[in-house]
Amino acid sequence: MNLHEYQAKELFRNYGIPVPAGRVAASADEAVAAAAALGGPVWVVKAQVHAGGRGKAGGVKLAREREAVRSAAAAMLGTRLRTKQTGPEGLPVERVYVESGSEIEREIYLSLTLNREKSRIALIASSAGGMDIEEVAEKTPEQILSVTVHPSAGLQPYQARQIAFGLGLEGPQIAQFQSICAALYKLYVEQDASLLEVNPLIVTKAGKLVALDAKINVDANAVFRHPDLAKFRDANQEDPMERRASEHELNYVSLDGDIACMVNGAGLAMATMDLIKLHGGQPANFLDVGGGATSERVTAAFQLILSNPKVRAVLVNIFGGIVRCDLIADGVINAVKNVGVKVPVVVRLEGTNADKARTTLADSGLTITPATDLTDAARKVVALAAGK
Repeated sequence: MNLHEYQAKELFRNYGIPVPAGRVAASADEAVAAAAALGGPVWVVKAQVHAGGRGKAGGVKLAREREAVRSAAAAMLGTRLRTKQTGPEGLPVERVYVESGSEIEREIYLSLTLNREKSRIALIASSAGGMDIEEVAEKTPEQILSVTVHPSAGLQPYQARQIAFGLGLEGPQIAQFQSICAALYKLYVEQDASLLEVNPLIVTKAGKLVALDAKINVDANAVFRHPDLAKFRDANQEDPMERRASEHELNYVSLDGDIACMVNGAGLAMATMDLIKLHGGQPANFLDVGGGATSERVTAAFQLILSNPKVRAVLVNIFGGIVRCDLIADGVINAVKNVGVKVPVVVRLEGTNADKARTTLADSGLTITPATDLTDAARKVVALAAGK
């Protein structure tokens, strides 16, 4: 679950991480009032969306007068901000964050995330902070510094100092950096984060380190432990189909292809998508209906995947271990009848009551293409999606 910048900075303040003074606003008038409360002479108006690259997309504006704050807020609110991370559809701007301006001497990139190869949290930094950090990582990876944290010991002071020396920080800045890293690590662990990013962490002209931006992603599987964070969820920033899926307890991720997939089990879903790709097709989604799939959940899944106008065929791939295949067959038949499926449907069922399920499908009188195994299913759905 992503947090907005203003929400992330609220957490930063709670953990003693220095951030500029700022206020959130939902209208141009509120933005002007925020600027007045903060005091001048310079403010920054930032569009609040769950995406990076806002500055390059016009989502961050410097204002030296209150009317300039009003103009910047009015130009952003009610629009959709399009960045490299949002895609062409963009994300809605419903709030802006008005922040006191800072005197920037230099910019640093700093983040904490999980290094899955080492199964440890990694502290990552670069002296080439700012909007082009992705380009830095791609073209000059030697400028990226990192250490991994042993879970039993936690982040050690010497590790933060090691990064600070590599960044060229000096004197009191080293102690400030060490303190910020320790606070970020504590926040990461206590709030079950999957990513903390400060881009940039600035060194002001007075020599102070300040988190000028803040990005937090919380592990969605741990949100139930943090009701105070759950209230920060902004469903309007999420993919509409993924939001609908979560309402039915379906694990769904939108993709760019035209073959919709409905599978039980994340591993089997990944293998299904791989085979579709292997045989020349493009998956339209990842969809795991879960081990306890029911007829009702299958119907909801069909409604979800068919709401994508790009879908040209559907592949249902169910292995009946916990779930019975005959119940899935009933769900498929009900979905095809009730949802009004107008694209080819390929079904591969294996496991508990699979023979009964195949008979049910064959006797349904519906145009459903059976498959003997996963490879057969993938070949058939790719051909049908291509109109063959």
